[in-house]
Amino acid sequence: MKYAVLAPVGANVTADPQWITEFARHVEACGFESIVAVDHPVVIADYKSRYPYDPSGRFELAEDCDIPDPIDLLAFIAARTNVLGLATGVLILPHHHPVILAKRVATLDRLSGGRVRLCVGVGWMSEETEACGIDFASRGRRADESIDAMRALWAGSAPGGGTHKGEFFAFAGALSFPKPARASGVPVHIGGHSPAAARRAGLRGDGFQPLGLPKADLMNRIALMRSTAERAGRDPGLLEITLGHHVGRITGSRAADLAELGAHRILLSPTPTADLERVKDEMSACAERLGIAPLTRMANRA
Repeated sequence: MKYAVLAPVGANVTADPQWITEFARHVEACGFESIVAVDHPVVIADYKSRYPYDPSGRFELAEDCDIPDPIDLLAFIAARTNVLGLATGVLILPHHHPVILAKRVATLDRLSGGRVRLCVGVGWMSEETEACGIDFASRGRRADESIDAMRALWAGSAPGGGTHKGEFFAFAGALSFPKPARASGVPVHIGGHSPAAARRAGLRGDGFQPLGLPKADLMNRIALMRSTAERAGRDPGLLEITLGHHVGRITGSRAADLAELGAHRILLSPTPTADLERVKDEMSACAERLGIAPLTRMANRA
């Protein structure tokens, strides 16, 4: 099992350079696989859209909460860590032009030594999407095409370059360098709870991150992802599944239960507090409880 840790954006500390540096280094030292950064270019005051991950329908973050750009935040963290994985969770893909995003992500992946995992979604706040100049109804098709366009740019090499022609984006002979550290490109996981997200993961994803679903719905979405992959001629066994839990409540037995549901990775949410020492103690206790090897111990084994 892999264990990732969500950067605690709700504590309003992820834009504090000293705080997030010490937090990320502690996550790495404890032996967790990766740190995960969220994405919201803007949050619209008095939005009317319904937030799908809380019964209240309201976003849990304050409207004036610092939400750093996830790629820039991960680049900052990359420069201050050594082996910690760098992931988005989730990056709202329709809000980012794929040609520009492909370059930014490939640059970060190359400079960090192949540490990037891109988890993308389509977003839920229509007001935010419209502020980005995007038609909310077309965001799913735009996201699908963006994945294809980025992969074409990552794969396209001289002299021919990459080519893509779609509904929203088109280019031919496009040369985008540097390439990602891995020849296969940056892994793209699909975040979301809907049947459309499950199908997108099956058709295009390297993984699926369905958070906040009851067990029956979760199993339905995983089955849909796998059946969609099979129909597309893809091996569903190669698609990673990431499920969520709270740092303070996860146990070995609960992790085993999530593994039974198909999880390859558990994304852990820390307590949203600015008390750094409390969060570090919580992370240390979690790592010990789960039997995660600290980084120094892992290095000694090598």
